[in-house]
Amino acid sequence: MSEGKGFRRFLDSALEFLYGMAGHDMTRFALKTRGSMEHLFILITMGDMLGVPILPPYYSLRILPYVVPQIATWKRRMLRERDLTDALA
Repeated sequence: MSEGKGFRRFLDSALEFLYGMAGHDMTRFALKTRGSMEHLFILITMGDMLGVPILPPYYSLRILPYVVPQIATWKRRMLRERDLTDALA
């Protein structure tokens, strides 16, 4: 019985190792891209909060209930200072 568990642990470790080699970087890039797209979407719809009038307020008000949980982090990200090292990360 312990021989099967040992093999299973080895197989799990090998799969995690392969994921780390092949998939981790792609996963991080996909999550970073998704976050950027979400922030861009919020900027387009709720830009008037920062003084960027892009869409009429009617559409912004219709989308508002879905965006409320993300507004605080979005404002923090849009208004923080950036320098050259931020582009490298």
